[in-house]
Amino acid sequence: MIATVPTAPSTLSPPLPLVRLRLAPHGALPRRIDGVWWPYSRDLLTQLPKMLAALPRAWGDITGVTVDAAAWSAAPGRMFVANQVVRLHKAPASPHAPDRVVLLSPGLGRWDLQVIPPDATEEAAALLTAAALDDRRPGADGEARPPAPTAAAGPRGRVGPTGRGTRAPRW
Repeated sequence: MIATVPTAPSTLSPPLPLVRLRLAPHGALPRRIDGVWWPYSRDLLTQLPKMLAALPRAWGDITGVTVDAAAWSAAPGRMFVANQVVRLHKAPASPHAPDRVVLLSPGLGRWDLQVIPPDATEEAAALLTAAALDDRRPGADGEARPPAPTAAAGPRGRVGPTGRGTRAPRW
C-alpha cells in the first residue's frame, strides 16, 4: 500500500491533496536515486510546490530544479515557492536517467528523484518505487551490485552531521 504525506494539517475545510513522496534511507554512500515522487498530474506549476514543501528541512532551500522537458507541462524559467525563487531548468531526458527531477540546494547538495507517471496504478507505483530505491538489487549474475556512479560533480545528498531522514519515510 502506498502511503502519502499531507501538505497541510486537517481543518474544517476540505483537506488538501496529499504528496506522494518517498525518500531513500540515509546511508554512508551516495545513491543513484534519493527518492521517488508520484505526482497527481504533469502540471509542474501545481505539483512542484507541494512536493518541495514536503521535503525534509535538512535538505535546505531548493533553488534549482531540473526536469525532463518532454514530460512536463509548460512552465516559466522561475517560480516563487515558499518565499523563495526556484529556477526551473527543462532538459531533454537522458537515457541513463529517464523521468527524473533533480533538486539543487546551494552548499547542501543535489538530490535525484525518480518520477512515477501520474497515471500509474498503485501496484505499478509500488513496484517502481521498490526498484528505484533498491541500490543493492541483484544483477544478472545474482550478486548484489554497488550503487552506480553519477556523472555529476559535487555533493549528493549530504547535509552535515544531522543527515537526511529527519522525518519519517514517506509512503
